[in-house]
Amino acid sequence: MTEKTDHRLRLTLRQLEVFAATAREGSTRAAAGRVARSQSAASAALADLEAALGAQLFDRIGRRLVLNENGRALLARSVSLVDQAAELQALFFSDQQAPLRIAASFTTGEYLLPEILLRWKQHNPQARARLIIGNTTDVIAAVIGFDADVGFIEGRQTHPDLAVRRWRSDEMVIVAAPTHPLAGRMVGVRELAEAAWVLREEGSGTREATNDWLGRRLGPLDVELELGSSHAIKRVVASGVGIGCMSRYAVADALAEGSLVELKTTMPKNSRALSIVLHRERRPGRAMQGFIDFCKAEAA
Repeated sequence: MTEKTDHRLRLTLRQLEVFAATAREGSTRAAAGRVARSQSAASAALADLEAALGAQLFDRIGRRLVLNENGRALLARSVSLVDQAAELQALFFSDQQAPLRIAASFTTGEYLLPEILLRWKQHNPQARARLIIGNTTDVIAAVIGFDADVGFIEGRQTHPDLAVRRWRSDEMVIVAAPTHPLAGRMVGVRELAEAAWVLREEGSGTREATNDWLGRRLGPLDVELELGSSHAIKRVVASGVGIGCMSRYAVADALAEGSLVELKTTMPKNSRALSIVLHRERRPGRAMQGFIDFCKAEAA
């Protein structure tokens, strides 16, 4: 007699939700606050999940839970299933629609996405979003760690767990105060190599593009100041301290009002890609895919 196979589902969405939260937070205590459950309930859900699978999902290191190989294999699909369940619930309870979590590098996050988000909101009144701005390295880490649903980066940095989709092009420009000695005339490579520079910090996409473009032609730059904000660089350079290399999107307003000028140089023009990044193993939900499609349409 053939033995029947048990096809009953042994996993629950609650277990997967607690598991994903624990992976993000590193403890069931912190995960419990994230999913609005008591710590004992979260610990029980995680224990039940591991029992149902017959495998441990975390290595216990002190008080911290660190994903092991089994946990890493389960995480992406767990997040996708929980996301899909949340979308189904939002169909009937619009007040429970979770915000779309967007991580963006400074150029995109400060100069492109705010207006795009405004227009997207006008087309989707019920939609909600939370925008986190950091350098490219931070954005990549957020998407890999499932702390962001979608990321926007500049430069060529990537990761094996990411799917990178080219979004639009950007141009790097060299700027100075109108009163700077190099302003208003053609500037050669030697003068640029000898100039004092105000640049973004290492790890940012703008600094990566600057190093790629200028480093090969000018050699080591005399970097007087490294700043973690495009706004700060514009203010410092506009005061006459050094020259800067920035995205044309970032300096468009300052060039238009005349607080900065673009230097005319013998350097070839330089462009770079702005990209959308997603976790490779995570299926985009309806809200996420809708926002990505809207951004692509805006770029076109």
